[in-house]
Amino acid sequence: MSEQFQRDAVRAFRFVRCGLDAATGVAELVYAFDDGPELVETVTVPGAPFALDGARAQAVERMLRLLHLIAGVSYYKAAVPEQIRIDSYAVDADTAALLELIYVNGLGEFAYRNGLNLHGKITFPVAAAADPAAPALGLSEHALVAIGGGKDSLVSIEALRALDVEQTVTWIGGSQLIAACAARTGLDTLNLGRALAPQLFEYNRQGAYNGHIPVTVVNSAIMALAALLRGVDQVVFSNERSASYGSMIEGTGEVNHQWSKGWDCERAFGEYLQTHVAADLRYYSLLRPLSELAVARQFARGDRYDAHFSSCNRNFHILGERPASRWCGVCPKCHFVFLALAPFMTKPRLVSIFGRNLLDDPAQTDGFDALLEYRNHKPFECVGEGRESRAAMAALAERAEWREDALVERFAREIRPQLAGEELRIEPLLALEGEHRVPPALWERLRAYLAA
Repeated sequence: MSEQFQRDAVRAFRFVRCGLDAATGVAELVYAFDDGPELVETVTVPGAPFALDGARAQAVERMLRLLHLIAGVSYYKAAVPEQIRIDSYAVDADTAALLELIYVNGLGEFAYRNGLNLHGKITFPVAAAADPAAPALGLSEHALVAIGGGKDSLVSIEALRALDVEQTVTWIGGSQLIAACAARTGLDTLNLGRALAPQLFEYNRQGAYNGHIPVTVVNSAIMALAALLRGVDQVVFSNERSASYGSMIEGTGEVNHQWSKGWDCERAFGEYLQTHVAADLRYYSLLRPLSELAVARQFARGDRYDAHFSSCNRNFHILGERPASRWCGVCPKCHFVFLALAPFMTKPRLVSIFGRNLLDDPAQTDGFDALLEYRNHKPFECVGEGRESRAAMAALAERAEWREDALVERFAREIRPQLAGEELRIEPLLALEGEHRVPPALWERLRAYLAA
C-alpha cells in the first residue's frame, strides 16, 4: 500500500502484536492495514514498576490482549475491511463473540452516519480452544472509579465516599477539566495515558471513514488493565439506566450513540472479565438502576461541585479542549443537563451554574424539541430518554418560578395537550429498577443511601 491511504483498497485489518513493559507501565498496541505501516498506540499506567507473579502475570496478559482487540476499533473503522487477522496470538469463540458484539453495536451510529451495514460483516477468526475458567487472584478491595467531569461520576464518587468504599478517582487522557474536577474530590487520583497512533489523524484527512466509536468500553478495558496491575478488584463506572435506550430512526430502527454505556455491553464485558480474566475482578456501573432524572436529583443534594463539573461535549475533544467556559449553552448535553437539574434545584443556583437561563431562550427551541422527541429524534448524545425530558418539562410547567419562561410556556401551550397526563409524571421515573452488577452487599447499603 502506498503512503496515500486508500480506504476502499484495504483488504485486511491486522492485530499485529501487543506488549507491556512492567518496569515502565507502558503498553504498546500495534495494528496495520494489509502490509502497510505499523500503527502503534500506547497506554500508560502510573505506579511502575509492577511486580507480577505467575497467576497475576497471566491475567495481565489476557487483559492486555483483550484491550488490544477492543481498542482496535479506533483503527478498524478507518476502512472497515472484509478481513480481520490476528497475527501473534489466537482467540477462542467466547472472545470472538464479545468482540463482534462490541464492534457491530458500538459502531452503530458510525455505520448509520456513513451509510454502512456492519451486521454479518465483522468476523473475528477463532483459532483457540476455550480457556479454563479464570482463577481468583486475591485482589485488594478497592475501586478505580471513572470520572468524566460530569454529574454522574460525581454522584458515584460521593456515594462510595459515604459508604466508606476505598476508591481512586481515575481518568484517561489530558483533560484539564477532568483533572480539576478530580482534584476537587480530595481523593487519591490516577491519570492513565492513551496516545493514539498519529497516522490515524492523517488517514482521516485522506478520506478514511470516521465517526463515533464505543469509547466507554475502550476506557473500561484500559481501567481493567490498570486494576490488575495495581492489584485492586473493582472498576466502577457511572452509566445510568437511560444509557441503554437509543434514538429511533425512521427506516433504520434504534441507533444507540451510547451503546457501550448500556446494560448489554456492561453485562457482556463484566461477565467476560470474571470468567476469562480474573474471577475476583468486578466491573459494574454504580448508577445502572437509576434514570438520568434520578441521578440529577442525587447530584442536586450537594453543591460541592457546582463550579467545577461540566457535561458539555463541546469542551471535550480528542485533539484538545477549549475550557474557557464550562458550558456552551447550545449543545444537546447542555440542554439536557439544565432540564434534568431544573426540577431539583433552585432556579438561582441552576442559572448561576450555566451563566444563563436556557429555558427562556426561544432560539433554543429546536434543541429542546429533540430532547422531547417532538418533531425530531433524540440527539446522538449521552442524554436521557424522551419521556424523562417530557416529565421534567411538565414538572416545570407547574411551578411559578419556571412556567413563564419561553420554552416552558410553549411546552404547556403547544406540546402538553398532545400527551397523556399519566406519562408526564416524574415520580415513576425516579424509582430504582432494572438489572445491575453492583455487588449484593454494596447494593443493599447503596439503595438505602440513595433513598435517604
